Amino acid sequence: MSELTIRPAYSQWPRYNRILRETVVGLPDEVLVRRPGPDRWPVWATIGHLACQRVFWLCDFAGQPGAAATPFPNAAYDCPGDDDLEHMLDGAALDHALEATFGVVEPCLDSWTLDRLDEVIRHPDWGDGWEHSRGSVLQRVFLHDAFHTAEVNEVLGAAGLPLVDPWD
Repeated sequence: MSELTIRPAYSQWPRYNRILRETVVGLPDEVLVRRPGPDRWPVWATIGHLACQRVFWLCDFAGQPGAAATPFPNAAYDCPGDDDLEHMLDGAALDHALEATFGVVEPCLDSWTLDRLDEVIRHPDWGDGWEHSRGSVLQRVFLHDAFHTAEVNEVLGAAGLPLVDPWD
C-alpha cells in the first residue's frame, strides 16, 4: 500500500488557481457580465459555478470537510449559474470564492493517496449515475476548472484583455 499523496500529480493546480484569482479579482463588472455566447452564462456565473462545483464534488459527493468555510455551504442546491443568475458576484467575491474553495482542494492533494483513487464512492439515493471513483471525482474537478477557465478566456480574448495563462 502506497502512502504517496496525489499532490505531485497535481503540483501546478495551486498555481493555476492563483493565476485565475489574480485575473478575476481585477475584472470590472462590465467584463464580468459578458457572455461567450448568447446561451452561455456570464463570466461571473461561470467562475462562481467553477468554484461552487469544487465544493459539490469534493464535499457533498466525496465527503471532504470544509464546505461551511466557503461561500457555498449548500452547493448541491445553490450555485451561481446552475441555480442563481440573479445575484452577481463581483471580482472580490469571486476571488474569495476561488480562494475558499481551493481550501477544500488543498487537503485532498495532501491526504488522498494513490491507493485511494480507485475507491468507489456511491450515492444510490441520489439516483442513477452517482457512483464514481475518488480519482475520477478529482479528475472531474480539475478538468472542470480548466473547461470553465477556457470559457472565461473566450470573453477576455474578445475584449482584448490578457488571458488566464497557466503557462506564463
